[in-house]
Parts: sequence; structure tokens; C-alpha cells
Amino acid sequence: MRFPRILLVSASIALACAAYLVFAPNTGWSTDYEAARVSAAKSGKKLMLDFTGSDWCIYCKKLDKEVFSTPEFREFAKDYVLVCLDYPKGKELPEAERKQNDALQAQFKIEEFPTVIIADPSGTEVRRASGYEPDSGPQAYLAQFAQH
Repeated sequence: MRFPRILLVSASIALACAAYLVFAPNTGWSTDYEAARVSAAKSGKKLMLDFTGSDWCIYCKKLDKEVFSTPEFREFAKDYVLVCLDYPKGKELPEAERKQNDALQAQFKIEEFPTVIIADPSGTEVRRASGYEPDSGPQAYLAQFAQH
């Protein structure tokens, strides 16, 4: 049986997208703060908020590559609902996401990137880490949050 070319192309694109989702950095991160808060409340987990400049901040990129993309982080993150709050310069976010991120930047008084905040499901800040020391690795970075 011969498959039309369009089906083969569509299947190839679908497989490529699925592979990207499996292997893309920062997977498992939500961009919807309110949905994440609801999920955290239902699951009894805390929130981990990553305030990042994904396409321009060198330290944000290093944090993603050296910590968030590691097996150690994936194990650590099982106890959190992850939220990525991005402030890109080279791409436009959807209007609702941009407004949400701007409001959260003001609420949490974010002055530098990256900033990672642990918050309870109500949104109350528990712990904060600002900046990233390149090449420090996941153990040193995650130790900042170990007591929470």
C-alpha cells in the first residue's frame, strides 16, 4: 500500500515535534502561573519560578544548560511545579503571557536575571536565588533550595 506524500511529510513533522518536546531544554515547565498555582495546591507541591531572559541572558542560558537540563535537576524538580517566566528580546510573547510576566516581575521585585523563586501554592515567596555562577553545576545550585 502506498501512502500519499503529504501523509509521510505530516508524519515526519509530527515525529520531529515529538522528539523536540522530549529532548528540549526546560521541558516540563509551565508558562501559566495561575494554572501552576492550582496544580501546586492540588498536589501539595511548591512552585519553582524561573525568571529568565531565554534569548539574551548569558547566565540564564548557562543555568538552563548546566542545571535545568540535568538528571539531578529532574530528580529534584519532582517536588515542584515548574513555571518559566520569560522576558525575551528577540521574540514576542503572546499578549496575555507578557502581561502576566510583567505583573509577576513587579510582584516579586525581580531586578536581575536569572532569578529563581520557590513559593508556596498561594504565591508567597519562600526562598530566592539570583544570578548563576557558571560551571558551578547542579549540586551547588540546588543546595540553595534543599532546606525547602
